[in-house]
Amino acid sequence: MSENSDHDVQRAVSELEGKSTTASRLFDLRLIIGGLFVVYGVIVTIAGISPSDSSLDKSEGVNINLWTGIAMLLLGIFFLGWLKLRPTPPVEVEVTEEEEGA
Repeated sequence: MSENSDHDVQRAVSELEGKSTTASRLFDLRLIIGGLFVVYGVIVTIAGISPSDSSLDKSEGVNINLWTGIAMLLLGIFFLGWLKLRPTPPVEVEVTEEEEGA
C-alpha cells in the first residue's frame, strides 16, 4: 500500500513540475515584451511608410515614425531571439522527508 502511495505522490509531483515549467515559460517577460514591441513596431512602421507633409514639418524633415518603428521591431526581435536562444531553465522542486510524510 505504501509503495502505491509513494508512486502516486511522485507522479503528482512530476505533473506539477511540468505544469510549473510550462507556466513559467508561457509568462516569461521576454515573450510579452518582445511580442508587444514587434506588434507596435509594425504599426508605427506602417504609419511611417507614407508620412504626411505636416508630420514631416513637425519633425524637421525626419521620418520619426519610420525610424522609431524599425527600432521597435529590432528590439522586439532581439527579445524574442534571446528567449529562443536562452530558454527558461526548468524549475527543480525538492521534496523533503517532512513533506513526504505529510
